[in-house]
Amino acid sequence: MNSSPPDAGPDTEADGPDPDGSGTPVGRRLVLTMLGLGAAGLVAAPVLQRTLESGLGALSDKDPTGLTGLLPNGGGFRYYSVATSVPKKSAADYRLTVDGLVDRPATYTLDALKRMEQTRMVRDVQCVTGWRVPETPFEGVRLSALLDAAGVRAGAKAIRFTCFDGTYSESLTLAQARRADVLVALRMQDRPVSHSHGGPVRLYVAPMYFYKSAKWLSGITVTDSVRPGYWEKLGYDVDAWVGRSNGRDDAPTT
Repeated sequence: MNSSPPDAGPDTEADGPDPDGSGTPVGRRLVLTMLGLGAAGLVAAPVLQRTLESGLGALSDKDPTGLTGLLPNGGGFRYYSVATSVPKKSAADYRLTVDGLVDRPATYTLDALKRMEQTRMVRDVQCVTGWRVPETPFEGVRLSALLDAAGVRAGAKAIRFTCFDGTYSESLTLAQARRADVLVALRMQDRPVSHSHGGPVRLYVAPMYFYKSAKWLSGITVTDSVRPGYWEKLGYDVDAWVGRSNGRDDAPTT
């Protein structure tokens, strides 16, 4: 691609005054400089984005008002927590329990979850407050695989999810939980789920509003009925299909 204007001659001419007085043409050197800066910006952008996300995430951990959730960042996400602080879990001390109406209750370490078959999917993330992050990769263990390993008993109807923030909870019907697009996610945006995004392990319910994708996941309990989660007790829909709930008409994410 020719980086100089079609009618421009040597740099000394292109950098000089326009003969008709209409302005100064852009010289070849300036165009090349601008292209170089643009390329450098593309290289630096991921680093700057991660730095911004990390900074906002750390700030939100110490912000009981939730106001940091109103700040945008390069990734398009907002940071929400209903707890005043959330303890961090390392790979060594993280545990996920599966219990309730099952034949084989289990406790998984992070390493044990990593050894299981992993599923990767790329979907839009849609928040019920309106913001959307397109084509976000998530990777992890299908929730259905953990339920099959536990042996769900007859009479089971739903799943209750609890979190190590000590406050948040969520729910799905058993049929919803067995969908192929519901993950116990270990990776997000092609890297391990960060603490600010609910790591080291979070729930990801691809076709529903993002409040169903509980962060800081620590417990999966099979129950005989749906038990409304944190936001549902405050009026949000239990069945939170994107575009078909909470009075919103957003485009579906799947």
